[in-house]
Amino acid sequence: MRGEAVDIFEDLQQKLITAQLKSEAKLKPAELQDQYGCSANTVREALLRLSTVGLVTFRNQRGFRVASISTERRKDVARFRIMLEQEGAVLSMRFGGVAWESRVSAAHHKLKHIETQLEREGPIETLMALWSSAEVEFHETLISACDSELMRTTYANVYVQFRQQFVGLEPNFTPKYFAEIIGEHQAILDAALSRDADACRVAIEAHLVRHLHDGRAQAKSLQPAGMSSSR
Repeated sequence: MRGEAVDIFEDLQQKLITAQLKSEAKLKPAELQDQYGCSANTVREALLRLSTVGLVTFRNQRGFRVASISTERRKDVARFRIMLEQEGAVLSMRFGGVAWESRVSAAHHKLKHIETQLEREGPIETLMALWSSAEVEFHETLISACDSELMRTTYANVYVQFRQQFVGLEPNFTPKYFAEIIGEHQAILDAALSRDADACRVAIEAHLVRHLHDGRAQAKSLQPAGMSSSR
């Protein structure tokens, strides 16, 4: 993709995975062209790429729309993410050496630092943005030595779809949520570094199993006291 289209793609992707663009909202190329000050072809190029990633849909007569966000869709994406991450982590334990261990440890160290801050201070916008980047870095680094470019690419696409579903359904977080996932990420790291495939599979599923249940139940655990769901 040309540089301009890449910038638009990245900006729109960030808005999509942080639920700034709502479920099934129409994406009008003419409006986006005015917003970004670029050509219609550049906007269409970015939207088509977002559709291949799974964040946007395109149909004749309906045009481009934000992908549908629902509990059922989240469950489906979460199940696929669990399978890919488990297999990718196990393969990385087999093929990855000390360099991979160092990268995973470094990514976890950054993630834990940010999550500890969020546990203490609550959801601050700047920290939430850092957390989102650090979280994907840790999980992608975990499978980075799997020796399969197809698995890494597929996982990256599934991950952004997962974030779109997760944040779209459950936009409110509490310090308790971060306290829980600090331990879950630590368990994944410990199992990976000890090369314990079974323990790593269990830790990954334990980290993501909450997303296989009804979104309303999970939302209650994420919302501050007295705050009602925005959905």
